[in-house]
Amino acid sequence: MTSPTFWNDQEKAREIIAELKGLNTVLKPFEDLVRQAGNLEASIELAEEAGTREFDDEVRAACQQAEADFTAFEFRSMLGGPNDHCNAFVTIHAGAGGTEACDWAEMLMRMYLMWAESKGFKAEITDREDGGAAGVQEVSLHIKGEYAYGYLRGETGVHRLVRISPYDSAARRHTSFASVDVLPEVDETIDIVLRDEDLKRDVFRSGGPGGQHQNKTESGVRYTHLPTGVAAESRSERSQHKNDANALALLKAKLIRMEEEKREAEYAKKYDEKGDVSFGNQIRSYVLQPYQLVKDLRTSHEVGNPRAVLDGEIDGFIEAYLRMKLAKGSADLARA
Repeated sequence: MTSPTFWNDQEKAREIIAELKGLNTVLKPFEDLVRQAGNLEASIELAEEAGTREFDDEVRAACQQAEADFTAFEFRSMLGGPNDHCNAFVTIHAGAGGTEACDWAEMLMRMYLMWAESKGFKAEITDREDGGAAGVQEVSLHIKGEYAYGYLRGETGVHRLVRISPYDSAARRHTSFASVDVLPEVDETIDIVLRDEDLKRDVFRSGGPGGQHQNKTESGVRYTHLPTGVAAESRSERSQHKNDANALALLKAKLIRMEEEKREAEYAKKYDEKGDVSFGNQIRSYVLQPYQLVKDLRTSHEVGNPRAVLDGEIDGFIEAYLRMKLAKGSADLARA
């Protein structure tokens, strides 16, 4: 990169920068751990030479910090996918079941918003279609933060809720479904070419709850990629220009996801993983009645406090999924 001719080939330069970025996410924290270990070793030697318990608390605190930092490093090293460092688009669709399913979709929306807040990430609703009496029929979130996509990509799939319905006068138990799809926000290092002749652009009025919030102009934008039929839209902004940019960004994200799925199809088939979001293949069950349990059906990780999970405490499920993928990848390399 210090070569005076480095930027002569801009495409190659971007590839090198992207590669460097991925390497530094592991190498720099590793170097910090090595230094930390050296400092800890010196502290232990100093305590031994003193021959007293004067340094016990200091050494104990340093050991606890080193262990926490190593655990964080180990977790981060599992985020090695080509787009794991990207921001994420999260789209939630209510399944069949009317108001009950729409309410469940909104509960999932709240869960991811609270998780993002706990991480210090920025999250905004870029598109929302209300569910009528309550909840949402479909909602898209834009979550901006370091490795947001890497953390959330394992959330893709069907989420199942079992509870006593607050909308059933007979207080019967209902089962609801909602699908979650997670896409990376494609950055400038990934080359996605959208030709004008391949795009269909539609504008529409962005409906709202009425009153002063009702959008009277055609500010909503929808793009359709004609060769693939993939569509993306945005209606959250009053400015058509901003909605246009949001819709294009989401369309790019969907197209790159399609390419990723093509490359991973063989791997997914080999391990009998779900390739498409379908309402017959749940990845996680949230049971509020007759007992309380949230269980991931892929990793068997479970939590007996559904309220905490629905308040955004999903890191345990995220880590269990990443460890499962890491273990399967290592087994595949061993067999090869």
